[in-house]
Amino acid sequence: MKSRFWRKVKLALMAGLLALLMASAWAAWWVLQPLSLRQTTVDLSIEPGQSVKSIAQTAVQAGIDEPATALYYLFKLSGQSKQIRAGSYEISSDTTPWDLLQKLVRGDETLRGITLVEGWTWRQFREAMNKSAFLKHDSAALDDEELMSHLGKAGMAPEGRFYPDTYMVGKGSSDLHVLQRAAQAMDRQLSLAWAQRDMGLPLKNADEALVLASIVEKETGRISDRPMIASVFINRLRIDMPLQTDPTVIYGMFERFDGNLRRVDLQTDHPWNTYTRKGLPPTPIAMPGKGALTAALHPATSQALYFVARGDGSSQFSTNLADHNAAVNKYQRSPSAKAQ
Repeated sequence: MKSRFWRKVKLALMAGLLALLMASAWAAWWVLQPLSLRQTTVDLSIEPGQSVKSIAQTAVQAGIDEPATALYYLFKLSGQSKQIRAGSYEISSDTTPWDLLQKLVRGDETLRGITLVEGWTWRQFREAMNKSAFLKHDSAALDDEELMSHLGKAGMAPEGRFYPDTYMVGKGSSDLHVLQRAAQAMDRQLSLAWAQRDMGLPLKNADEALVLASIVEKETGRISDRPMIASVFINRLRIDMPLQTDPTVIYGMFERFDGNLRRVDLQTDHPWNTYTRKGLPPTPIAMPGKGALTAALHPATSQALYFVARGDGSSQFSTNLADHNAAVNKYQRSPSAKAQ
């Protein structure tokens, strides 16, 4: 009786061992086979704080056609489950379960660049963000005041406060995250530029430097002219002469600007009209890049008070009104200039 009992126990153990070996063999085979996907590629987004079980279920819901339990045990038994990183991942059809785990552990996200261009206005920044199908549009329901408050800049106008650059982001990233990075980048660039500024400039603080840099950015057709253009505005500020720069007038017209700047526009007073008001306007008029910031705080040494576009992207600088008027006649009013 006892021998029969032990024989049954032995057979059961052997069957269990065989099942375990078969399961192990299947698992070893499965982890190295391409995953079954319900689409050609699957976009998998993992949120911070998700449990291992939830991650496995999310993978299946996203389009990985494998048992969630199998994925769970792979993650758990690998000893790497606590190293899985939140992020956005693109899973292709040749990805194996083991590849998937390693991708999640490395944080090998699908990244794309969001480019915010030098000289863009805040409105253009927001339009670019809103048009991106790659981002999650968490800022869409926020007005400017609410958005700036969310970014820790309550009471501050958004114009000029975001650094133009290309930001690499994962698919499904919040546009608020991109804006936070751009705002922090501008804070760093402005702080560094202000700390290294030339002494004796007629600028009270870094905010005024940012405003001036935005004007230089919009007035510059040629990068090499930036220091001289900055010099003109610095010289005018020193003698309390109106800046008289068209881009500020255009900015202050907002939607009323139709592409043509008329004499009446220059005479119509508003906070950004530097023909009717002396000094710098109340806010930047665009997002200046590093070059414009550098020029504003390291202007060329000159006596120039005027400049006019030559028509080839460069500018002609003058120290007095007579020479400036002659340059205007030559480069903008002459038949040859109009033919360009």
